[in-house]
Amino acid sequence: MNETPFDFGRVRTRSIHDRPALVDVGRFCGLPGPGASAGEWLASLPRLLAGEALRELVAALAAARRRGRGVLFGLGGHVVKTGCSPVIADLMERGVITALAMPGSTAIHDFEIALAGSTSEDVAAGLGEGSYGTTDETGRAFAEAAEAGRRGKGLGRALGERILAGDCPHADVSLLACAARLDLPATVHVAMGTDTVHLHPAVDGAALGEATHLDFRIATSVVAGLDHGVYVNVGSAVILPEVFLKAVTAARNTGRPVAGLFAANLDMLRHYRPRVNVVGRPPERGVDLAGHHEIMLPLLRLLVLEELEAGR
Repeated sequence: MNETPFDFGRVRTRSIHDRPALVDVGRFCGLPGPGASAGEWLASLPRLLAGEALRELVAALAAARRRGRGVLFGLGGHVVKTGCSPVIADLMERGVITALAMPGSTAIHDFEIALAGSTSEDVAAGLGEGSYGTTDETGRAFAEAAEAGRRGKGLGRALGERILAGDCPHADVSLLACAARLDLPATVHVAMGTDTVHLHPAVDGAALGEATHLDFRIATSVVAGLDHGVYVNVGSAVILPEVFLKAVTAARNTGRPVAGLFAANLDMLRHYRPRVNVVGRPPERGVDLAGHHEIMLPLLRLLVLEELEAGR
């Protein structure tokens, strides 16, 4: 070995008191006691990383509600499958959420919950015998909604009205039905061939394509109106981040700046498209929070309601 050991005795040091630091004790967490309110718990979080991001999201949602700004939630299918529909519906009822967007899978689970009170097949078992994805009632509902939706109302509204008008004993927990009842936009964005209903013999691809394209146009109008509003992507890794990005560019191309936008992504895992297309490129400010929907969404609701109560 020809290298001479480095002489660390020549290294210049400095005092910790003169050194810039990213973390200090003033940002440490507090210790709320038993019986603390949701707001007290939020205030006790460290002033760092996800603690600050959650505060920002809560403040942005509450501010949008107070100022009458738009709040669009994009919902992946697991929002319904983890039992969180009542959280979203309640925030719609209270005027916090003003519009929904969802891929076809979310709409499928929402309809099946409304009709049967259950959803989500055992894919492995059904795939082996070729029965997976062949549920008759769901396919027929989408076929009917596509035909109605292509004539001006869009796929999401047509499905919502179908749930409200049909024999759906659990319509009270349907997000599409809630949106239709409240006259709020709820759009369904179909990627052909990705959803079980596309196998159904009654489904007309042309009608479905026309209805979902109309929903894309409706969603673009919603996004164009999100100046100083909020977009929250919950559990969609690909389809909704792409829809959102195209809607933003269409709005800005036609003179709608979508200025002052706050965006957030909530999911168990961090994916490229939500990180770049939702919280990175389009908004003035974006945050990315990882966590289980069944914990994060009920918690977010409680924190926003307490923030609104405190600042009313």
